[in-house]
Amino acid sequence: MNLLDPSVGLDAATGGTVTGWDHVVQSLRDIFDTRFGSRIMREWYGSFVPNLLGRLITPDEVVPYFAAISSAIEQWEPRFRVTRIEAVKVTRDGQLHVFLEGEYRPRAVFGDFTAAGARRLDAYANPDGMLIEERLST
Repeated sequence: MNLLDPSVGLDAATGGTVTGWDHVVQSLRDIFDTRFGSRIMREWYGSFVPNLLGRLITPDEVVPYFAAISSAIEQWEPRFRVTRIEAVKVTRDGQLHVFLEGEYRPRAVFGDFTAAGARRLDAYANPDGMLIEERLST
């Protein structure tokens, strides 16, 4: 394990190990897909994102999504600090596509907030959940 990048977890898809930035992306997916109160013994874990999915929205009504996304990241995933959220597509049937830009801070859980580089994510929200993929910087 790289001491500069100490995160290790269980890969939700394969059951193997997941480390580093991939662990952060998996963590964000889990946070965004978990409704507050849905986990026994961890009722306070999750985000407001599931409450917003599927709502009829217009471009003027994306602020609650931005607030839900940024507050969840700030609360639960210190290894990623959001610097920008950009709406790419908003549809009235509850679909939202945003770019999340920020800094990857691999040792933030230990109090070391040194950035290891900029990251950009594609986040797609629809009534079924949220998909997050890394987007290569252009």
